[in-house]
This record gives sequence, structure tokens and C-alpha cells, in this order.
Amino acid sequence: MKNFSKYSVLAFILLLVGCKEETEKPKVIYENTSKERSEPKIDTSKILVADLPVQMEGTSVLLFPIGEFTVASGRSKTKYSSSERESFVVSNSNEYEITGYLSNFKFQQIGTDSLKVLTDKPVLIERVTYLKSIADKTKKQFLVYVLEDMDSNKDGKLDSNDIKDLYISAIDGSNFKKLSVEFQEFIDWNVIDSQNRLYFRTIEDINKNGAFDKDDKVHYQYVDLMDKELKVVEYSVVN
Repeated sequence: MKNFSKYSVLAFILLLVGCKEETEKPKVIYENTSKERSEPKIDTSKILVADLPVQMEGTSVLLFPIGEFTVASGRSKTKYSSSERESFVVSNSNEYEITGYLSNFKFQQIGTDSLKVLTDKPVLIERVTYLKSIADKTKKQFLVYVLEDMDSNKDGKLDSNDIKDLYISAIDGSNFKKLSVEFQEFIDWNVIDSQNRLYFRTIEDINKNGAFDKDDKVHYQYVDLMDKELKVVEYSVVN
């Protein structure tokens, strides 16, 4: 019994060490101290699957979420299913938001048969939000995206361990634009309806240690949603 207890404690310690090493893995790896983009490798074991279309209230566009269906151990099983059973579902949606780990979106104007793709670049889209309050007030219809667009830790794939970015587009996927700065980790965003502004925060890895922590710099920014160019403006709140 003593030996069993000793081995159990040792196994627990090794598990903690392993978890600590995993959590401390750098989110960014710099090569030659320069900021270089690293493109993910193509995984040929995955095929793309589209969910059934989603229509945001008050819009005339259908959104088709597209995700990766992973083939493993000789059988097909979606990597992103919330259940253990085999499923072709790659996203979840509510009234004004779509979530998942998505590779792309396609858009279709109601009354037409043509489909328009959001981007031809590798991305991993985690959340898409329709700015309903802005649409009701200004008639301008925007989608806001939280995603990864770069293999920042250089492990050959896009996943949630890479830098998160903030993007915006029109409801039909046009004018797909990056709002956050390259190599800055997106933190959060919100909309102030009275100013028609989208505010957001990012953090910059000042000491270039590959992590985003208390020693780094937080940037405060906003976008005037009435501005045709959607120019990002940085402002100061704390010294």
C-alpha cells in the first residue's frame, strides 16, 4: 500500500509538471529576433464540411459556416462536435452569434444562387457576431470576427494556442478587414451604441519572451463604424 501511495504521488507530480510545461509554451516564437509570419501546414487528413445556412434577423444574406471534418483511425469523426458520437456539425449559433473552430464562411444573397467566399487565406474562426444594435440604429450591417490567422507558435497548425485577432466585414462578407495589429494578442471588444464605435483591447509582447503577461503593454483602440475606411484609432487611458 505504501508503494502504491508513493507511485500515485509521483504520477501526480509528473502530471502537474507536464501541465505546467504545456501552459508555459510560448504563444509566439520569434526567429532571428524578427517578426516573421509562419504559414500552417496543410493537413490532408481533413475535409471541409458546411453547416446549414444561418440568417441573422433583419438581413437578406445567408451565412454558411465551413469547418474541418477530421478523418481518424479509419473512420470519420468531427473534431469540433460537442458530443462523443459522430457528427457533421461544425458550429453552434444563436440569435446574433456563430461559434466554433471554422475554416471559412460563404455568403449568399437571398434570391440568388451564387456563393461568395469570405477569404482565400488560412484562418481559424472562433466567433462571429452580428452587430444588431448598430444595424437597427444606422442600417449598417457588420460582422465581427475573433480568429487566428497566423501560426505564431510555429507548430505547423492554426489553433487556439496562436495569437487571436479581431476582424470586421459587411454582412455579405465584403470588406473583410483586420482591426488588430500584427503580433498583438486580441483581448476583448464591445460596442458603444451612442457613439457608433467598436472599442477593443490588444496586448503587445514588449519583452519578446513569446508570452503575453503583466510585463507587456495593453493597447486601447476604437473604430468609428460610420467611417467608410473603418480606421483604427488608438487612445490612452492609463499612463
